Amino acid sequence: MAKSIDLAPEASRLASLLLSYMAAVCAFVAPRQPGARAAIFDRLSHSRALTYGRVQGAMDEPSILIREATRADVPRLVAMNRAAYPVMAKEDVVWGERHLISHQRVFPQGQLVAEIAGTVVGAVASLVVDLGANPLRHHTWPGITDSGYFTNHDPRADTLYGADVYVDPEYHGRGVGAALYEARRQLCRRLNKRRILAGGRLWNYHVHAGAMSPEEYAERVAAGELKDKVLSFQLREGFNLRGVMPHYLSDSMSHNHASLVEWLNPDYRRPSASDRKARIACVQYQMRKISSFEDFARQVSYFVGVAGEYRADFVLLPELVSAQLLSQEPSVSALEGIRRLAGYETRFVELMQSLAARHELTLIAGSHPVAEGSKLYNVACVCLPTGEVVRQPKLHITPSERKYWGISGGHSLKAIDTPKCRIGVLICYDIEFPEAGRYLADDGAEIVFVPFCTDSRQAYLRVRYCAQARAIENQVYVALAGTVGNLPSVGNLDVNYGQAAVLTPSDFAFARDGIAAEADSNEETVLICDVDLNALQGARAGGSVTPRLDRRTDLFRVVSHLPADQAPNGPGDGPLGGQPGET
Repeated sequence: MAKSIDLAPEASRLASLLLSYMAAVCAFVAPRQPGARAAIFDRLSHSRALTYGRVQGAMDEPSILIREATRADVPRLVAMNRAAYPVMAKEDVVWGERHLISHQRVFPQGQLVAEIAGTVVGAVASLVVDLGANPLRHHTWPGITDSGYFTNHDPRADTLYGADVYVDPEYHGRGVGAALYEARRQLCRRLNKRRILAGGRLWNYHVHAGAMSPEEYAERVAAGELKDKVLSFQLREGFNLRGVMPHYLSDSMSHNHASLVEWLNPDYRRPSASDRKARIACVQYQMRKISSFEDFARQVSYFVGVAGEYRADFVLLPELVSAQLLSQEPSVSALEGIRRLAGYETRFVELMQSLAARHELTLIAGSHPVAEGSKLYNVACVCLPTGEVVRQPKLHITPSERKYWGISGGHSLKAIDTPKCRIGVLICYDIEFPEAGRYLADDGAEIVFVPFCTDSRQAYLRVRYCAQARAIENQVYVALAGTVGNLPSVGNLDVNYGQAAVLTPSDFAFARDGIAAEADSNEETVLICDVDLNALQGARAGGSVTPRLDRRTDLFRVVSHLPADQAPNGPGDGPLGGQPGET
């Protein structure tokens, strides 16, 4: 399906959508983390507005805040893990910094921490795994977690695996573990996974090992005849005992045995063939003079509302779509204008966040300048229907952006998990660099979104041709959306040239020219297109050519120097990942 819809705005329709938008803003309150602004790395690459909420403590006790872990939490998590498992710490079978950093890169949603009064007091580590036709088969901890690095995480699989949960011993008995387990159940429901599976060390088995087998011990704990610190807690949290696994993890207390426990998601909905189709709406946005932020909100709300009515899964807005706000300001230099535009950041993000939640879609909200001290970054906000906001900075800065606006390049790039599939965002010039697209594809992205802002046909075609190349060489879909129209009073953004498009690999499963859909150039419109993610996977596995499988990694490789991929200094990898003192 591909539609190009002419949107001559109707006054009555705009008014209705504005009222709806205002109601949504009043009704929707996005949860936020307390405290000061995060450091630039966390803010631009790992900042997420969603927290899992607070659990109120007993009288006179502070509440428990559950949120996603960040890079800044890593040293505290390493120390807390060792404190929680002192016996295993002696054998160095605990988390190291490299593992925790890998977890956050591979599956950030699954790495949760609990805070009390600003102190991290507990954490869970999770990944999604494919266990095939026999999900209850025995396994080992190193095998199911890829030696603790989670690089086997498969977002398309149906089992959320609980690799670890740990609480600072000083905070035992305050409901921290229960709050973390509830947050993990919420995550399972939100991702529509069939189950949570976990292996639990038989904590107290060493006391009874001379009198009974591990299987008998576990059954007696399940019957309530014995108490086990781990298994008894898991059973109280609604898990069912499915068996006992030998050789699970090196642990003297359990004699290397673990219970296999399962929680089934009562809200699980079996995916259908249509669940692997995604509807993309690319907004070809006309830059026209406005007189207030409300005018801007009205225009954006209209377009997102149209996409919502067509049941789009994704809506893509252009790069620097918010620059329209400068048309209400007095004429100033380009540098002063972009700094003023950065001042709208909070209102801009809240608007986009509320629209994504209201229409239950993923909104790639173009980009907006973000000030960090003396530096300015061009940042795309990916607003998920849950209220989460994931930020992706532009990495490669054009000469004119540096000269007229003083924009700096960001230092983070990662694929983003959405309810439909894993995606990536490359802002305009970024798509012209093959290694960035390759990195996202290798990180599991199936659709790459490219918000752009170009002033001439030549500039646009650089973006377009490179986007087509990325689609072919990485076997991904690439969606583009740009600005059109003129803003004579806004320096360096006065002229715009654009043509929205959704591009595909070039093979028989896709459109003949590798173009799923394209809009007429320089006309205000919304391009709506369906893409088949199963066809994408089929082409990767057995297409006419299979570039993802045929790469000569013995001759060429992509080396990442992104901060998130860099190992910290010093030893301490943790479980089975190269112990201190090993070469």
